[in-house]
Amino acid sequence: MTRLRFFHSHGASLVSRRSVAPGSAPGALASVEGLPPPRIRVFFYNRAEVEERIIEDAAELADVVREGHVAWIDVQGLGDEQTLRTIAETFGVHPLALADVVHTGQRPKVEDYEDSLFVVTRMVTVTDGDEIMHEQVSVFLGKGFVLTFQERYGDCLDPLRERIRRGKGLVRTHGADFLACIILDAIVDGYFPILERMGERLEELEERVLANPERDTLGMIFHAKRDLMALRRAVWPQREAISSLLRDRHPLITRQVIPYLRDAHDHLVQLVDVLETYRELAGAFIDVYLSSVSNRTNEIMRVLTVVATIFIPLTFIAGVWGMNFDPDESPWNMPELRWALGYPLALALMAAVAAGLLTYFWRQGWLGASVSRRSARRES
Repeated sequence: MTRLRFFHSHGASLVSRRSVAPGSAPGALASVEGLPPPRIRVFFYNRAEVEERIIEDAAELADVVREGHVAWIDVQGLGDEQTLRTIAETFGVHPLALADVVHTGQRPKVEDYEDSLFVVTRMVTVTDGDEIMHEQVSVFLGKGFVLTFQERYGDCLDPLRERIRRGKGLVRTHGADFLACIILDAIVDGYFPILERMGERLEELEERVLANPERDTLGMIFHAKRDLMALRRAVWPQREAISSLLRDRHPLITRQVIPYLRDAHDHLVQLVDVLETYRELAGAFIDVYLSSVSNRTNEIMRVLTVVATIFIPLTFIAGVWGMNFDPDESPWNMPELRWALGYPLALALMAAVAAGLLTYFWRQGWLGASVSRRSARRES
């Protein structure tokens, strides 16, 4: 399970995977230590009725598939290997498919196992602390049932469960293939609120880059790009997986479900377009940041150059009258050293020279750009 914050990921990995030891037999399961124990919920429904049951013992799943009903076996948590193996044996899950369920971090894909269809997808949710939670969801479609595995408790499918309970929508009027399709579509739709919040954060970051880019702004930009890259790695393969379902018709998927799969594919295409746009914006922010820092450095150097230029003649004047030659003993008489008003006249001369230089710089336009930028910044 990958944990990424919008702009505060703090070194989270783009890929999370529970691997087995090198040389292990095909189908060997990765360690399930640290994962929550499975919670099993089953929905039985048809057009006329619905039943919801919490399963305590996986052995009770042997008779959940009923004629004339659709069964949704929802498993949340992968922390008990024996329970997972019992579920796999009950529903004929291939050992390699079960290994993919436990090896989280799989690339979204579709695999055909003769009498069942195996789909791996990625689900994202956001915590109250603006933290993106990436989770693998494995979906098995069989004759009359759908079996789903999730890494942890909680998901974005509660509205779907409520529709099943209340008989709203079309879910209870169709078969298991329609249920699998709307599960995939609900997971895809869960990306849109994430991208909306990402868009808001990018707007805030854009204002920060343009107004006052600070030292940590560049780090925030790279964190944003990292989050977008993680989302892209989840969305692009899902689009390919749904495309393969549309292209390679499976016997378990009826013709009536194809339009809904196509709708899910259209949503994924929209997600890809938005993600690419956001990635380009985040990349452009780096150029804007570097340009802003360079412009600010140039303005600072301009001010320092103006100050230094003004003080060059003032230093010359002070140096000439500060050599302390005695006007009586020097062959070059400096009567100004004896003037009663010599000191204020010297200061007045310096002020006049400084004022003249500032006026000249202003007329040349060397000060106008800096002042206009500062005034525009104050107004904003």
